[in-house]
Amino acid sequence: MIGQLRGTLAIKKSPYLVVDVNGVGYELQASMTTMYALPTIGKEVFLFTHFVVREDAQLLYAFADESERLVFRQLIKVSGVGPKLALTILSGMNVASFVQCIESRDVGRLVKLPGVGKKTAERLVIEMADKLNKDFSSTQQNFSEVILDSTHDAASALVALGYKPQEAQAVIRKIYVADADSETLIRLALQSMVK
Repeated sequence: MIGQLRGTLAIKKSPYLVVDVNGVGYELQASMTTMYALPTIGKEVFLFTHFVVREDAQLLYAFADESERLVFRQLIKVSGVGPKLALTILSGMNVASFVQCIESRDVGRLVKLPGVGKKTAERLVIEMADKLNKDFSSTQQNFSEVILDSTHDAASALVALGYKPQEAQAVIRKIYVADADSETLIRLALQSMVK
């Protein structure tokens, strides 16, 4: 089982990437959320992974953080949801948004994701609710605190301003204030980086 990789980012062509680990190139598939968090080609990268063995292939999936991998692993346990659809879901919304959909039983928002029909969305809401609460209570994390929409929006804004994704995420985590909107977080982040 390959649980994580640290190496040099060699190729980044969504949804695939290649990480060079001491001369061995690992080909991985990743969600758009993870792709946006990757550094530039040639830089060091650390990724959590999930390894899938099928009759016709051995596939490796990459995640920028452990919470995304955890949700992915729970998604592929849901009847009718395979790794490809799980990545599509995690590309369409970040972890916190997905969890909010599950907690609020927002089938309508889930149906807007490519490949998710009404029956699949309803199944997700029913089957994921208990799994998510159990997993995150065992790691003593509150899902809604892992990656909030406001922090995601703020980090995206900083990247648009020219900051590296990892740098943007690090500063947002550092200055995070509970219940702050994205504008407040952007202002605090910029002030922190100027100092």
